[in-house]
Amino acid sequence: QVQLVESGGGLVQAGGSLRLSCVVSARTFSIYAMGWFRQPPGKEQEFVAAITSSATTYYAGSVKGRFTISRDKNTVYLQMNSLKPEDTAVYFCAVARGYSSDYERENAYTYWGQGTQVTVSS
Repeated sequence: QVQLVESGGGLVQAGGSLRLSCVVSARTFSIYAMGWFRQPPGKEQEFVAAITSSATTYYAGSVKGRFTISRDKNTVYLQMNSLKPEDTAVYFCAVARGYSSDYERENAYTYWGQGTQVTVSS
């Protein structure tokens, strides 16, 4: 049973920082990419960042320059700096166990975490 467990969410003031972590357990397959998505209140889920097995990274335009994705074995991190109220969302990590031509799409990913709440106050 593959599990993705996120941690690191919380309440922070605008301009502050948070670091999200996601640990993949019981892995018996190769990971092609790991990604972060988020769902703001009342909105659709959206892509945030992804990192491939070759360490290529992708970022949504709204977070580029403020967020950094990294990976260490079975754990993926999302360092979030200069947070804004519009970053408020539930953040989900995801794992792709196959190749995709577009890791910004949700259907590139096979396994998903339960989500962690990030709230940025103004």
